[in-house]
Amino acid sequence: MPITIRNTYGTPHHVSESNPAHVTSCDAYRLPLVGYLLPDVTPGYDDLVQLLREDGHDTRPKGYGVVFLESEEFSATYFGSVEQIEQYQRDNIDGPAPLDASQGVMYAQWPRGEAWDSFLPTVFWNAAKRGAAADGVGLVTAFAHNAMPGAEVVVYEFEGRWLPDSEPKQLVTYHCTACHQDTFHDTGHVHENTGPTSRRWAARQARQHIIGATRHGIGAKNSPCRPNNGEMLRAVNAVARDMWATTTNALPDTDDAYCATKGPCSIIRELRAGVRPPLYRS
Repeated sequence: MPITIRNTYGTPHHVSESNPAHVTSCDAYRLPLVGYLLPDVTPGYDDLVQLLREDGHDTRPKGYGVVFLESEEFSATYFGSVEQIEQYQRDNIDGPAPLDASQGVMYAQWPRGEAWDSFLPTVFWNAAKRGAAADGVGLVTAFAHNAMPGAEVVVYEFEGRWLPDSEPKQLVTYHCTACHQDTFHDTGHVHENTGPTSRRWAARQARQHIIGATRHGIGAKNSPCRPNNGEMLRAVNAVARDMWATTTNALPDTDDAYCATKGPCSIIRELRAGVRPPLYRS
């Protein structure tokens, strides 16, 4: 039986018929970045156009205008003529202008490789001018939880430290408001936020979390969605009461209350209010 994953906000995406975690395309993109590849001018030009040469599309001796497109879960790269992209930029001065992709070549995702890594700046999903808290800090997308009405799995950009004495990093991960697991404790679910590939991977893991909960239920052995129901918090509070000879709890004794004050839900609350949250795990 196919599993449908519903956005609670953001752009709807198309997925593989056999795997709803694998996004294959999107109907709408934003265009956050434009560049030019010019022979004898752009460093690493030969490496940058190698992709086109391999496919027989290196047909513009004067060079290329390149538009990098991104949605919440997918990205694409358009190669057109320098003249077309210069005109496109002029048309965009007074507002968004359509891009005629039929004049050039479109590739899924942004190119990767040593030359491209040097050519492309780091581009975050959230930018202050679009109402986010700040560049690289904000909500990316969210999905309705299939197995718990009202719950969401939220993908977000944030700042955090891997270790208390390490340098702050721009990071991206997801959080499920049904189980309140803190993915920061499992670095396989937290990624350095270096571009569309990082955000795509985090969103894919969010989809996989929903798929697992839909198939196995919440709390089941094989489900990724397993609430702790405050078990660890109660154990910590019991130890703290014995150590300090008090009758009060040092921490909230439910996962949702703890998460709302000290965990990912506290970050998401700040992001939804348009406020830059404190550095996580500082």
